[in-house]
Amino acid sequence: MVDDFLTRLPKAELHLHIEGTLEPELMFALAERNAITLPYADIDAARAAYDFRDLQSFLDLYFLGMSVLVGAEDFHDLAMDYFRRAAAEGVVHVEMHIDPQAHLARGVPLAEVMDGLVRACDTAREELDLSSAMILAFLRDKPAEDAMALLEQAKPFLHHFSAVGLDSAEQGNPPSKFRDVFARARELGLARVAHAGEEGPPSYIREALDELDVCRIDHGVRVVEDMELMERLADEGMVLTVCPLSNVRLKVVERLEDHALPRLLDAGLMITLNSDDPAYFGGGMRDNFAACQTAFGWSDDTLRWLAGNAIEAAFMDDTRRTELLTRLASA
Repeated sequence: MVDDFLTRLPKAELHLHIEGTLEPELMFALAERNAITLPYADIDAARAAYDFRDLQSFLDLYFLGMSVLVGAEDFHDLAMDYFRRAAAEGVVHVEMHIDPQAHLARGVPLAEVMDGLVRACDTAREELDLSSAMILAFLRDKPAEDAMALLEQAKPFLHHFSAVGLDSAEQGNPPSKFRDVFARARELGLARVAHAGEEGPPSYIREALDELDVCRIDHGVRVVEDMELMERLADEGMVLTVCPLSNVRLKVVERLEDHALPRLLDAGLMITLNSDDPAYFGGGMRDNFAACQTAFGWSDDTLRWLAGNAIEAAFMDDTRRTELLTRLASA
């Protein structure tokens, strides 16, 4: 990794799906460990499959890759593989969405998932000075009753989670479908975030605000289609966790140069940059920052401001936040 400003810039990643960090090399290694046959001849064939038409075609491959995650060590190795790559490119804090429903459906106990991930988070803090937070994500294409059941099943592990989230196929699955689940999460003291306005319409962003009482919108880029809503987000200081390279790979925009990001910044929105599913979307945090700098001609000061937004909005204690903001100021 080149030692440059973008690498030294301390970056907090607020929108990451830990299952989406599974690189083909590790996928094959875990498949061998667990005696699982993959539908690819080799690693190069797997990489060639990472060409998506839309969100659903990505999700098909995403859930296939997940099949190699069976035991606690698999989840530990998955997270540590990502944490090491992230730390090498200047990431200092990671907030990871976890999709337990996809694992429970395969017969993988939640205790196995949590054991591996919690140990990896502890190791990353001790060895890499990388702090982390976990987000319990609900699959929005599943019934809301399933999400409520997961929330209750996860009670023994809730002290490890900072928030609940909503992800997976957005079209036809409005946030309001999960109103009761998010109300229960609020009763349990959990913060709330939700994917909205990626493939779904701006109205889904409004629903996430009004029906789910979220503190962050994941993606949110289609807000540019609703000027009144965009003004509301700016006035309320609502954080958007935007994933530029993901948006290009999933055809939300054809080219990064066509992305709404400059308009969102000009409108005064609280924007952060994130990688989403870096193994599948062509790059981690440094790559996303670099791509935006090239596409939009952003200055180092703008990138520092974006990095600061993420640190300010992160689920972390005040001591860690002050420490990271101090490091940011001297970057």
